[in-house]
Amino acid sequence: MAQNGKVKGRLAQDSESGSKFSIKQVKEFYADVKSEFGKITWPDKKHTIGACGVMVVFVMLISLYLGSVDLVLGKIIGSVLK
Repeated sequence: MAQNGKVKGRLAQDSESGSKFSIKQVKEFYADVKSEFGKITWPDKKHTIGACGVMVVFVMLISLYLGSVDLVLGKIIGSVLK
């Protein structure tokens, strides 16, 4: 709770000067982001291509399913309305 009050006080103080962020805070944030990106374990090329292939097949199957359901329902509704 004390830390929360400290943050509110800092924001209130910065808002009086017209800016919520200082150059120092932006530089610290950038350094932290750069550090965290270094910790990420990125997938290798083979895994990425395999996952893309699975997604392409899945999208094709879903589009075929939805297209066929649309076609069947369109025929049924068309015959009922005639």
